[in-house]
Amino acid sequence: MLHTDDIASNAADGNGPAPLGEHLRSPSLRAAMSVQQEALYAAREFLRSHGFTELLPPLVGPVTDPGGRGAKALDVDYYGEPYKLMTSAILYKQASLRGFGKLFYIAPNVRVEPPETAGTGRHLVEFHQIDVEMAGASRDDVMEIAAGLLAHVTARVWETVPEVLRGLGRDELSFAELLTGKFDVHTHEEAVGRLHGQGHGQSADAEIDWAGEEALSRQADRPFFITDYPKGSRGFYDREAPDRPGTLRNFDLIAHGGYGELVSGSERETDYATIVTRMRESGENPAKYAWYLSLAREGIPASSGFGMGVQRLVRFLTGLDALWQVSAYPKLPGVIAP
Repeated sequence: MLHTDDIASNAADGNGPAPLGEHLRSPSLRAAMSVQQEALYAAREFLRSHGFTELLPPLVGPVTDPGGRGAKALDVDYYGEPYKLMTSAILYKQASLRGFGKLFYIAPNVRVEPPETAGTGRHLVEFHQIDVEMAGASRDDVMEIAAGLLAHVTARVWETVPEVLRGLGRDELSFAELLTGKFDVHTHEEAVGRLHGQGHGQSADAEIDWAGEEALSRQADRPFFITDYPKGSRGFYDREAPDRPGTLRNFDLIAHGGYGELVSGSERETDYATIVTRMRESGENPAKYAWYLSLAREGIPASSGFGMGVQRLVRFLTGLDALWQVSAYPKLPGVIAP
C-alpha cells in the first residue's frame, strides 16, 4: 500500500492528491466545494418539491449491499457483533418504505475498491450518494425523477455560480442538450452491440466495463440511459422482468463528455421467496440478511429507486479530471490517507 506522501509528487500532473493541508488550500478544491454546495442545495430543493422526505442514513449494520466489481465492505466490532460500514444503504431505503413512501438520503458510503482502480479517476473509498426510493413507482417513473434531478441541479449551479464554472473552463453550451431533460435510452444489448462495432470486447453478460462506458460517454452530446442489464450482473434486489427472463428492470444514467455513470437504479424485487433464490444464485448467504428478510416476509412495498454519486456529479459539473479533486478528504483505493 502507498501513503499520501508517496504520491504527493504526482499532484501537479493530476495523478494523485497532494498532502491534505496543501490539498485543502487548492483553488480547484475551493471551486469544487462551491459547486457541491449549490448542487446539494438544488438536489434537496428538487426532491422536496416532488414530495420526498429526507432521512438520515445508517452508517453501520449487520449487513450491507454486497456490491460488485471487486469492492469490499469494512468490518466493525459493534458490541462484539461483526457489523459492516455501509457500502450502500439500499436495504434500509426499502425498509423505510414501511413508513415513508417517498424518501431520500445524502448517504456516505465506504467501499474498499481494488487498488488498481486508483488511476481511473472515478473511484474513491469514501464517497456520498443522493439515494432516492419511491413506493409504487416503475423504472420509468424514477428514470424521469433522475433526469429531472440532474437537469435541475445543473441549471441551478449555472444560475448561482457561473463564474466558478467558467473559471474551471466549463462552457454553458456543452450543457444545453442536458438542460432539455430529454435523454436517449439504449438497452444493454444495444450498448454492447455498439461497442463490438468499435472493436471493444465487451461481455454481453456483464456490466459495461469502465473503458466501454467512457467510450460511449465521449460519443454523446447529452446524458443517456442504459437499461435492461443481464441477470447476474447486478444485485439480488434488482427486479427481473416478468416478460423477459434473464433481464433486469434496471438502468444507469451516463453523463456525456467521457464522465461516465452518474446514476444506477432499478425496480426492486419484493417477493420473499424470489429474493432468497436470487441471494443464493449470487452466492450470498440469506442467513446474513435475517432482519431484511424478516421485513420482506411481512411485506415491503414495491418500489423503484436510484443512487446518484455526489462526487461524480460534481466532477461532471466542474470538468475536473478525477474524483479526488472534488473531495475535501480524498481516500484513493490502495492509498493510506488521513
